[in-house]
Amino acid sequence: MVLSTGQAVASIAVMAAVTFLTRALPFLLFDRGGHPPKLVLYLGRVLPPAVIAMLIVYCLRTVRFAAVPQWAPQLIAAAAVVALHVWKHNNLLSIFGGTVLYMVLVQAVFV
Repeated sequence: MVLSTGQAVASIAVMAAVTFLTRALPFLLFDRGGHPPKLVLYLGRVLPPAVIAMLIVYCLRTVRFAAVPQWAPQLIAAAAVVALHVWKHNNLLSIFGGTVLYMVLVQAVFV
């Protein structure tokens, strides 16, 4: 499917407007000098751990305990992610460190 020039310009205009509105909406909805509503503060506190818990369930949902090479890399990498996060409190370090460790375990150790 090939877009005409008018369709492409209209698509870009809609995307630009939506992007602008998502950036400006919080400033329009909340007081300039006031505090955000309690619901927003609550969601900001509970959503990050909930998302991490969902990611853990998603990542470990296919773990099979029939043989060590099937479960060890996932659980070792997950433990490394937890240890790195408790130690450094850095999300990127935890995620990248666990990913690199998992790939090394899968490609070189548990072949």
